[in-house]
Amino acid sequence: MKSELNRNYSEVTEFILLGFRTSPEMQVALFILFLAIYTVTLLGNFLIVTVTSVDPTLQTPMYFFLRNLSLLEVCFTLVMVPKMLVDLVSPRKIISFVGCGTQMYFFFLFGSSECFLLSMMAYDRFVAICNPLRYSVIMNRSLCWWMAMGSWMSGVPVSMLQTAWMMALPFCGPNAVDHFFCDGPPVLKLVTVDTTIYEMQALASTLLFIMFPFSLILVSYTRIIITILRMSSATGRQKAFSTCSSHLIVVSLFYGTASLTYLRPKSNQSPESKKLVSLSYTVITPMLNPIIYSLRNNEVKGAAKRTITQKVLQKLDVF
Repeated sequence: MKSELNRNYSEVTEFILLGFRTSPEMQVALFILFLAIYTVTLLGNFLIVTVTSVDPTLQTPMYFFLRNLSLLEVCFTLVMVPKMLVDLVSPRKIISFVGCGTQMYFFFLFGSSECFLLSMMAYDRFVAICNPLRYSVIMNRSLCWWMAMGSWMSGVPVSMLQTAWMMALPFCGPNAVDHFFCDGPPVLKLVTVDTTIYEMQALASTLLFIMFPFSLILVSYTRIIITILRMSSATGRQKAFSTCSSHLIVVSLFYGTASLTYLRPKSNQSPESKKLVSLSYTVITPMLNPIIYSLRNNEVKGAAKRTITQKVLQKLDVF
């Protein structure tokens, strides 16, 4: 009996990603829409990376972290969007067991890293506004590199733990994941044993890697708001707030939508509603981030214009 049970547990070697349950015509329309969004995401984030790397006026800690955020967004979307696009036009929406675990690992990794990177960006704004005279001393090049590397690596332990634990659980069918990628909650529903301990660990990890960075952001912006309100000059208050507004919008979009999914994993939302929420932070937010930072930041807009003009002139010189 035990050997039979073990054989059943090892039967699942691939998963079916149900994705969006729509007509074939709508699937094609969604493919075109998401392909356009993904193209804008890549172009926008690579533009931010380029201008913050080559423009001499943007060689400051704020733009160093913005460059890291754009790179992180490219990696984040690369984990899910190409596979989703293929599945929209493919009759077989299959992902291997190993492929599912790999996708889940990198999704957790880049998601956790973004949480911490956003908190590092908040700290940078805190130092710039609350301690401007010592800003260049505190936010030195070495500290910025350590903060960035720490953010990128922060998700490694929890990603390895959650993914290895999840994929070691028994899957003996069905193997249909009601999502467009291998996210934790929908895959967990296919496990055939009690998952209470795993869910408790997952909730603790979520609180640590979502709420702890968010708490750091709240503390930073509380101090920032107090400092801004104490400024005597209205122009100074407006300038100080404008340097934070883009980051606040990005934080609100990312944390607002992610919290709906991971802080309420057993909510009464329908699977289709949860997919729409997931779309917002996996597809829409990475596209909006470079747009938000470009439209609300004159330095980025000016650097982008200079970079594009320089490239065009170089092309004309070639001809």
